[in-house]
Amino acid sequence: MENQTSVKLFESKRIRTHWDENEEKWYFSVVDVVEALTDSLNARDYWFKMKIRVKSEDGIELSTICRQLKLVSSDGKRYATDCADTKALFRIIQSIPSPKAEPFKQWLAKVGYERMQEIQDPAQGLDRARKNWRKLGRSEKWIQQRMMGQETRNKLTDYWKDAGIKKEDEFAMLTNIIHQEWSDLTVKEHKALKGLKTQNLRDHMSEGELIFTALAELSTRQIAETEKAKGLNENAKAGKKGGAVAKNARKELEEQTGKSVITGENFLPPKTDKKQIK
Repeated sequence: MENQTSVKLFESKRIRTHWDENEEKWYFSVVDVVEALTDSLNARDYWFKMKIRVKSEDGIELSTICRQLKLVSSDGKRYATDCADTKALFRIIQSIPSPKAEPFKQWLAKVGYERMQEIQDPAQGLDRARKNWRKLGRSEKWIQQRMMGQETRNKLTDYWKDAGIKKEDEFAMLTNIIHQEWSDLTVKEHKALKGLKTQNLRDHMSEGELIFTALAELSTRQIAETEKAKGLNENAKAGKKGGAVAKNARKELEEQTGKSVITGENFLPPKTDKKQIK
């Protein structure tokens, strides 16, 4: 997808980010950055009051150096969120008294440098992903399947781009059509089954779920190529056909094994029982 939204970690704090391929720059959720630097219990309120203070003291309207982007919130829905590129963030950070400011600036530089490396050599991004999954305890077999599935996904989205699919919501719509067709669940329903909110569904799929997702997307691309599908409607039809191929295979496997391919299992860390903490 042209514009990529993801979550990055700064000292265990989640920072929602958005990569704009046209501008070739990262945008970061300002509220997330404020929370990471201040440990504020209400980062939105802190950001609101901070904008008033800076305008009063320096005459600068911080909102004008931000950009509103729709990012996934903790409830799983997308909301317009103040985001800033690296240059704007440096200005914002100047107005936040925090001992974490300098480490955060170094983190920002690292994020930008790694992205430039990945653009020049995409294999570095894949290597970084593998290392992160290993740290999270994923097996080599799972990692291999996840990477193969991502390659299949990339080939499909490349086809969609060439077929005239440009908008992020259109990519999401087509993805949901394929997913619902093969799994009998929407992406949202599948995430709810696994207890996920902002997490990437594919990062919490079982080996079987990854395989059937890849089969559905591979089938969709090959059908779309055969039919020379163009635009949203024609690719939606190809998506239903491709998803049906994987659905039929899923049902046959489930009939043979007596086990469901779709699972509520995830890779989330176990919840800590606060009552046991002394």
